[in-house]
Amino acid sequence: MSTKEKIREKVILKEATTRNYEIIVYNDDVNTFDHVIDTLIRVCEHTPEQAEQCSLIVHYNGKCTVKTGILEKLKQQCTQLLEAGLSAEII
Repeated sequence: MSTKEKIREKVILKEATTRNYEIIVYNDDVNTFDHVIDTLIRVCEHTPEQAEQCSLIVHYNGKCTVKTGILEKLKQQCTQLLEAGLSAEII
């Protein structure tokens, strides 16, 4: 096996073992659309359009996946969402 093939194999193996997690935001009767949108833009780095779409999905479906990624980064973002008063969890 060539060095190039070994490197490619390691990359594929690493990708296969890295699990992506999701931050789910749940609907509530407390937060306004503007607050949810502003928070998603600030914490999750959403565009205004993304944040608005997510807020509508949360409103009509009761929940929405707002971010996916590695657990370490999502923990920080989920904590910030919770501190902002949103109902969220990582799954």
